[in-house]
Amino acid sequence: MNWHVIYTKPKWEKKVAERLAQSGIEVYCPMVTQIKQWSDRKKKVETPLIPSYVFVNIAKKNRNDVFEVHGVVRYLFWLGKPAIVRDEEILTLQESLKETLSSVEITEYKTGDTINIADGPFKGKEGTIKQVSRNKLQLVLKELGMLITLTLEAKK
Repeated sequence: MNWHVIYTKPKWEKKVAERLAQSGIEVYCPMVTQIKQWSDRKKKVETPLIPSYVFVNIAKKNRNDVFEVHGVVRYLFWLGKPAIVRDEEILTLQESLKETLSSVEITEYKTGDTINIADGPFKGKEGTIKQVSRNKLQLVLKELGMLITLTLEAKK
């Protein structure tokens, strides 16, 4: 059995992961806790680390079983074949997410700068800044054999 990446409908990651697990398929949907702010309150919410992606550990002969779950769109392909994610990469992702995300301090960074992450689930990883706005930093990390874009709240 191999880990594969499934592309889901937007905002359906949790539902798809739950339904796949109920049907007996080993599934992993990496989640992070974020603080969302509305005009009247703040709330901690769990959101997918990689929007619209869910990992499944499934045998080749059973790959089509995932399409019985509403919300699954397609497999992610690499060089014409369903992309395979190694067990070690899934374990690394799981381990890195056990840590809690703390605030990130941003000082005069610009697009294209390469930085090392000093804290949080991706501590010790290197990333390239894709975009800087007034209070957010978009960072591209080369992990899992693909690029992951994270938006981190900036600490002022």
